[in-house]
Amino acid sequence: MKPDTKPQLTAPTGNPEPGRTPRNRRQFLQDTALFVGAAALSAPAVGAAAAEARIVLGIIGPGGMGMNHLSTFAGYDDVAIAHVCDPDGGRLARAAGEAEKLTGKAPRADKDMRRIFEDKAVDAVVIATPDHWHVPASLLALEAGKHVYVEKPCSHNVREGRMLVEAARRAGRIVQIGTQSRSSEPVRRAMQLLHEGAIGDVLVAKAWNSQLRANIGHATPTTPPPELDYDLWVGPAPMTPYRRNLLPSSWRWFQAFGCGDAGNDGVHDIDLARWGLGIETHPNAMTALGGKFFFDDDQEFPDTQYVVFEYDTGGKRRQLIYEHRIWSPYVQEGHENGNAFYGTQGMLILGKQAGWKLFGPRNKLIEEMRGAFSLTPHHRDFLDAIRSGRKPNADAQAGHLSAALSHFANIATRLDAKLRFDPAKEEFIGNDAANRLLGRVYREGHWAAARL
Repeated sequence: MKPDTKPQLTAPTGNPEPGRTPRNRRQFLQDTALFVGAAALSAPAVGAAAAEARIVLGIIGPGGMGMNHLSTFAGYDDVAIAHVCDPDGGRLARAAGEAEKLTGKAPRADKDMRRIFEDKAVDAVVIATPDHWHVPASLLALEAGKHVYVEKPCSHNVREGRMLVEAARRAGRIVQIGTQSRSSEPVRRAMQLLHEGAIGDVLVAKAWNSQLRANIGHATPTTPPPELDYDLWVGPAPMTPYRRNLLPSSWRWFQAFGCGDAGNDGVHDIDLARWGLGIETHPNAMTALGGKFFFDDDQEFPDTQYVVFEYDTGGKRRQLIYEHRIWSPYVQEGHENGNAFYGTQGMLILGKQAGWKLFGPRNKLIEEMRGAFSLTPHHRDFLDAIRSGRKPNADAQAGHLSAALSHFANIATRLDAKLRFDPAKEEFIGNDAANRLLGRVYREGHWAAARL
């Protein structure tokens, strides 16, 4: 089975220089082709995968998103899926069966991810675990010399995000974050226009997430199902009793394991807002309002959230706004999830599932581009980055800066406070309670916590 679309190499990484004359779409695509061709000819291969060999993958966490990764990577002739891993025996068997059906070869199936890291034939791993495993698993993989594709948010907390950046740098391996919109042609074209001054100086960017989530109810501790190795699932997080409303996916709403919807779906839109502003640092200040307005259940994160981040870079002030209502299917600007960029000479409205529209003075429509994102270009970018050694579209530093905003959002909402932040030191100014929330407590003596 092949991917639903023909794999396409992606545009060059990095932002266009501010003030350059906007190019049309044909010029953009021509430049992209030239860049990719030059990179393929000049850059050396990285890791065990030589230019003519298959890249050997291990898939860790074949749940909803993990199975999407498995099915698309399985469609590439230059990829071999050698391992699947999950602490749930039922999911593990289904993933192994699906991989065999798609590739004609059964992968090794393990509950313990360490078996993948020990296999010297494995070039890269895909980490689609719950959030609390993202950095611990990535650190172990990088230490073992593997390239890493890790789902968003790349970290469970700010401290872990910094650790991921430093580990990737030490290892000299490719780290791609699962913010797949960064490899979407319509999104990349929109970012190019913003950075070239198509709407003037972009002073404010807004990101929103309006969706109807489920009430997870209230549950008391109970015995885990027999097919689940709950100890492996909890990993380095503090051991907490199993409850029926934790799995398969509601772990996102518990502080020990997830990052709320700001880190779940919101981080995609937060990432694009930051990218569109052209900001490559942390904010200087933030304030938030929100809480549980709708759900009466065990969720530990806000179902309603409004956060304002302020940046001061060289005397130039910028503002990034994030909001979500995960009880409301009512859209903004025609999009459930989207972004708005406000400049001194116009605005750009982007919905990653539909494309974008650029408006000039007096809301005159100037240009638009339609199209929805696909996993295929982002996967292809990861594979091509491994082969060439170039920076991927969503590297560890980009992932850290955007994931940190989702963590900041939750911290500011939790403390109901305006917070000031030192971007260089990565710490809050004069607020010990906020600084304690930059990291977390780990399970004492756990093998994955030793690196943390």
